[in-house]
Amino acid sequence: MLLLIQYTLIFASVLALVALGGCFAEHSGVINLGLEGIMVIGALGGALMMRYAPDGIGAFPLIMLVIIAAIVFGVFYSSLLGVACINFKANQTIVGTALNMLGTAAATVIVKAINTAANPDDVSSTIQYVDEKKSFLVNIGGFEFNWFMLIAALGVVAAYVILYKTKFGLRLMACGEHPQAADSVGINVYKMRWAGVLISGLFGGLGGICYILSGVSEWKFENGVAGFGFLALAVMIFGQWKPTRIAMAALIFGFFRALSNVFFGFPFLVALNIPGSIYNMMPYVICLIVLAFTSKKSRAPKAEGIPYDKGQR
Repeated sequence: MLLLIQYTLIFASVLALVALGGCFAEHSGVINLGLEGIMVIGALGGALMMRYAPDGIGAFPLIMLVIIAAIVFGVFYSSLLGVACINFKANQTIVGTALNMLGTAAATVIVKAINTAANPDDVSSTIQYVDEKKSFLVNIGGFEFNWFMLIAALGVVAAYVILYKTKFGLRLMACGEHPQAADSVGINVYKMRWAGVLISGLFGGLGGICYILSGVSEWKFENGVAGFGFLALAVMIFGQWKPTRIAMAALIFGFFRALSNVFFGFPFLVALNIPGSIYNMMPYVICLIVLAFTSKKSRAPKAEGIPYDKGQR
């Protein structure tokens, strides 16, 4: 049971962080379907930092450097979405899809090039971080606490405060609801949308490095992030674009994802003789069922996905 709680919390942390990123982007009026690619690039930044971190560095400096690297890579990659969709008014769905494909491909090529340069016989797209991963874990009475669980909880609180208790958050949401009205009272819609996209890159990058640290001690980048970016979008929609509800939805989806890792520890589940692949599919099946019954009642920001034209009223 303790292992189930542990995996539920870490997978929920990944989903919550990435879903919050999508929440900020969509509240500004930009649909960020590129979260999957942003996760991969953020994970790449954090993994490279773990690989090239100075020997003997302390746990806290390493954690901070990895977090900063993941954020920088995630924000940089999300800026491609901003340039295409905000400055050039490109179709946001197409750009997001392209970023997803490019992210995995670019990360694979970069890691293979790095590995080949270090060892001509190594053509893998794998980065190992066996010892570095230990800095993120604290054993509490048999429970393996990951610092990203705390980061995700703080992220939810910060997102709630920013969106509902600050002028910036209210202006951001105004740009996603009625950008022309926001512009008429002096709010720079372009800057607000850029802020939303970059914040989504920040959360997406954190979610990416959290994902690859949640299980194994190495990651093969050509595997991507197993659809977690899209699952996070489902969490965001199910959570009605509200941070607290997103956190609850992330726990639900995280629970079903955790079952695929720990079902063998429950005799009654083992007795059912259900293949492990079914448990791997479960969060995505649950996602389809939940969205089928709840999407009609979902209320997305009215102006999301619509490029802003200053001359249009």
